[in-house]
Amino acid sequence: MTIDLAVIGGTGVYALGELADVETVQPQTAYGAPSGPIRIGRFAGKRVAFLARHGEGHSLPPHKINYRANLAALKAVGAARVLALNTVGGITKAYGPRVLACPDQLIDYTWGRVSTLCEEPGSDVLHVDFGDPYTPSLRREVLAAAQRAGVTLVDGGCYGATQGPRLETKAEIARMRRDGCDLVGMTGMPEAGLARELGLDYACLAIVANWAAGAGPDVDEVITLQDVLDNVAAAMDGVPKLLQTLLEG
Repeated sequence: MTIDLAVIGGTGVYALGELADVETVQPQTAYGAPSGPIRIGRFAGKRVAFLARHGEGHSLPPHKINYRANLAALKAVGAARVLALNTVGGITKAYGPRVLACPDQLIDYTWGRVSTLCEEPGSDVLHVDFGDPYTPSLRREVLAAAQRAGVTLVDGGCYGATQGPRLETKAEIARMRRDGCDLVGMTGMPEAGLARELGLDYACLAIVANWAAGAGPDVDEVITLQDVLDNVAAAMDGVPKLLQTLLEG
């Protein structure tokens, strides 16, 4: 079975409504079960797999997601390239709410997560190159597809992955800005690193749902879940067209 593209949905993205002739698979992996069923269907004449990272009912917080099982399951159904949709906060000026971005760098602030395939005794020790955490060729394809589709997509930026599930303090965001982060999210790692270990092409489509703490024009803004969901829905408006254009090549 060949899958032309696997899509992982983040907060607010629990299905891919454009899929037709959908079949559902629930593979078990050496690392356990993925977050939920994998929906496989046709989109733009190609076979596409979709997995909701947090589960289709958003039942899994970021630190409890079985990232290894998710990526291993997608590889098991035939995926070779993965486009991750990540709902994030914006830190720097170009990354305000409702912006779509395709970051090119990553800083990992998470802790305590199983972050490698080398965890079990007897596993191969993998020292993968991770200088460019997102596959450059897939990033170029995504950016080119956005341009052809007329979808505004910010090229580049650094994603800072935090532990969650709480949002960050103003001081933490100020530190991340000093570190060079443009975006903040809770699920970028270990997902990207595991994709590299599994030999999957992997890119991120970051959906900016809100300003990070203290980063926006109103430094005392209180972030609500409803605001996040509204902004995700608005930012997602052009994503189906982008995906269609990406699949059509």
